[in-house]
Amino acid sequence: MNIDFSVDEGVATVRLNRPEALNAIDYPMRERLQHLWRHIGSTPEIRAVIVTGAGERAFSSGADLRRTPPPATSFAAQTFGGEGAEPEAGSLTLGLDFDTPTICAFNGLAYGGGLEIGLACDIRIAADTARFALPEVCVGSMPGSGGTQRLPRLIGSANAMWMLLTGESIDAQAALRIGLVSHVVAPDALLGTATGIARRIADAAPLAVRAIKRAARDGLDMPLPIALTYERQTWGLLRDTEDRKEGREAFAQKRTPVFRGR
Repeated sequence: MNIDFSVDEGVATVRLNRPEALNAIDYPMRERLQHLWRHIGSTPEIRAVIVTGAGERAFSSGADLRRTPPPATSFAAQTFGGEGAEPEAGSLTLGLDFDTPTICAFNGLAYGGGLEIGLACDIRIAADTARFALPEVCVGSMPGSGGTQRLPRLIGSANAMWMLLTGESIDAQAALRIGLVSHVVAPDALLGTATGIARRIADAAPLAVRAIKRAARDGLDMPLPIALTYERQTWGLLRDTEDRKEGREAFAQKRTPVFRGR
């Protein structure tokens, strides 16, 4: 399926692996990604996820236009047809709304659906050789996996609308400046940086990590007073957990806590 998946001590790695095609995504890869998102979301032993690409040139150039011909059925039939519906109807990020933190490591250009996968992740870091674009408008289409919705929320309307309506690309330093990514590193330091972030998350209390992600994500769609109440209630759910007790005892005893997700 041209996607590598592995888990090491609670850290999962999803690697797009078609470097000869700039890791462009065809229908089987799309279906595989959707399956992996569902698997990760239903596997509590996975505490953090790294998403990256193989090779040095590209994270992903987006949909493979040569291997994703127009479907034979209508979009309505795909969407509402039930079992047997073609995978083209589903977003690349379908199922990526789980509570496990995700880190996207952009190892090269991230165009179209490739950038949209990164936009759906929680933390984005980039090699200094990376470039970013949503060029769908240039081929008579539009982003269909969250680009028009997530990009303005992340970088603001002015920068997002310029990228969306022109299809122009930006480099890694511009992405850092406007807040699209949080770190820019040398290519040979990218995976190590991503792994270090993932390991730090995986070593933290898993219930607290997931609660924080959910509260931050859901709160964006709430008025601030309601979001603050939601945060306090979520804090209350964590207050009596075994992990919180362990964390306080470990701090007092000056030792490393052992969190069990209870």
